[in-house]
Order: sequence, then C-alpha cells, then structure tokens
Amino acid sequence: MPVAYKKFSSKRYAMKIISKIVAILLFVVFFGFALNNTETVTLRFFFGYEFPGPLVLMLLIFFIAGIVLGVFAMLPTVFRHRRDLSKHRKNVSALEQEVAKLQNENSRPPQPDSV
Repeated sequence: MPVAYKKFSSKRYAMKIISKIVAILLFVVFFGFALNNTETVTLRFFFGYEFPGPLVLMLLIFFIAGIVLGVFAMLPTVFRHRRDLSKHRKNVSALEQEVAKLQNENSRPPQPDSV
C-alpha cells in the first residue's frame, strides 16, 4: 500500500473518531438539557386552541419545522442550479464535439494539387 494512501486513511480514521466524540458530547449535552427542562409549557394557538407539552418536545418540534421550512425555501434555487448545470453540460459536450471535429480536420494532411 502506498505511503500517501496510508496517511490519507489514518487522517480519515482520525476524523471519524473526532466526529464520533463530538456526536457523543452533543448527545450528552442535549440529553442533560432535556432532563433539566421537563416542565410542561402551553402553546396557545388562535381561537383558543392550546397544546400543553414538555418544553423539550416543543423545542424539538420547532427545530425540525425550521429545518423542513429551510429545505423547502432552498428547493427552487437547487432546481434552478440543476437545470443550469444540465444546460451547461450540454453546451460543453457540443463544444467538445466541435473541437474534436476541428482537430480531426486539421490533422489530415493537405490534399495534393490536381493536375
């Protein structure tokens, strides 16, 4: 195995370990937060509707709702970029074919003069 590959592999392994440690630390912090915030809160909607629930559950619901809304807000931009990328790839393909055609024409030896 080449030395460069071993270095890359060990760096990747180190990053996996670091990311697992960070994930465990975040889990412990959020779990402690959840244990310390078990009080019931009431979410009041319009027209007198109320929804009582634990504070942690409310925060989790709104965090997930924010992620979903953010993804939906990004979708038009993502689709526009994908459409533009497809168009540019077609243009690149056409230009590459044109370049190959021109190189092929230039690589042929000149035709001798006819008598």
